[in-house]
Amino acid sequence: MFNNYRQYWDLTKPKVVALIVFTALVGMFLAIPGMPTAQQAIDGALGFFGIWLAASAAAAINQLLDARIDAQMARTSWRPLVVGKVKPWQVLVFAGILIALSMTILIVWVNTITAVLTFASLIGYAVIYTVYLKRATSQNIVIGGLAGATPPMLGWAAITGMQGPSDWAYASLLVLIIFIWTPPHFWALAIFRREDYAKADIPMLPVTHGVVYTRKSILVYSIVLAIVSLLPVLVGMSGMFYLGGAVVLNAVFLWYAWRMLNPPDELFSMKMFGWSIVYLMALFAFLMVDHWMLPWL
Repeated sequence: MFNNYRQYWDLTKPKVVALIVFTALVGMFLAIPGMPTAQQAIDGALGFFGIWLAASAAAAINQLLDARIDAQMARTSWRPLVVGKVKPWQVLVFAGILIALSMTILIVWVNTITAVLTFASLIGYAVIYTVYLKRATSQNIVIGGLAGATPPMLGWAAITGMQGPSDWAYASLLVLIIFIWTPPHFWALAIFRREDYAKADIPMLPVTHGVVYTRKSILVYSIVLAIVSLLPVLVGMSGMFYLGGAVVLNAVFLWYAWRMLNPPDELFSMKMFGWSIVYLMALFAFLMVDHWMLPWL
């Protein structure tokens, strides 16, 4: 069954999952006020592995449920299930193994709340978003984006077990940043791929409301994102190093969003899409450096 490991690796959407688990890792670092204890380091490593397995399983299930759609879209027509390199039952078994391993690690060696939150996120993305929201409403990525925004909370929970209101409040702030970031990130891609989505009968915002409306929505969300991304400083989670980095990153993001109103060419939306990935990785890297690394330098 697993003779060609590359096909199964592709099922896990490794680039997407890498971004997801990176934000979970940052959540772990931010949950620790100083140098981690030996137990926290162990919990963090096991939690990271369990979250990574669950995210990979969710990606595989997403490809299984979206195979018909993927076959109609140029961006996804190469995927291993679409081209017949793996069979549906193999994907199902593979995803089941990943989920079983993930839940075993999280329940037995980390804590129950992390397992529950991770499983809920998996179901939210792989089932609720993929099966229902994606096909039901043009706000699919807004509502469904909550599942994809939870990894920092999962990482935080792996370290603290979410013992008090402050854990929930700080972790939720990290979730909020990704939640607001998701629509402009994905709508930039959807504008470029709108014909694919129309062909597959997926009601993405550029298909249902047009490109002009979507570009204006990107700008609105980008403005909100710039404000929300500064909240860690206002609540004392981060300091001036993060603030400086966030201001620069937001300035570039807002420039892209403004330029999207009258882009120089059709490819500009993909340039914004690419920058949005850099933005999120850099923003969370600044959070980590400011909170944990900088005091030790």
